[in-house]
Amino acid sequence: MSLLKPFSKLPGLNTANILLVENQEQLQHMLADVLVKETPLTVTVRLAKSLPLPVDESRPRIDLVVFIINLTSELSFQSAEDSLKYLDPGYFLGKVCFMVTNARHASVPTERLDALRRLAASLHCPLLFAEDQTPEGVIGAAERLLTILKVSAGVVPMTTALYLSNLTRCTLPPDIDQPSFD
Repeated sequence: MSLLKPFSKLPGLNTANILLVENQEQLQHMLADVLVKETPLTVTVRLAKSLPLPVDESRPRIDLVVFIINLTSELSFQSAEDSLKYLDPGYFLGKVCFMVTNARHASVPTERLDALRRLAASLHCPLLFAEDQTPEGVIGAAERLLTILKVSAGVVPMTTALYLSNLTRCTLPPDIDQPSFD
């Protein structure tokens, strides 16, 4: 098993490749179906429960890695955190994002959301929130991912993944370590 490297292969013309990493596979298949249908761009969706990926010479270049984290599951967060060490540092220049589900759930501890925000901010990655309970929520999440994917794949002229990452990265408010009074 080796590091997943962003520039190990040449990109294809009008193609984009996305890797959805989710431990529980609840949202992966729904997002994959919508991502393939919603665009004139040729999108290849790869699914994984965790990293590292097996060595496969025929695997295309992966333009965007999305970690889908269910906040009601500690295992989901831990799996994503453990998988990060199998990514080449070049991916953190605009080719990784985190997608969070169940953030509105009443049983979600605020410490888990704060830890995820700290992780995303430390890696300078976007943190997206998705509603996976309705088809409209899945379509909305897929549209946001598709926008980021187009930039990461180099399809949008005069915009780079690093530039988009600087605009959409997660930042921490100065009082994140203070207790909340909800």
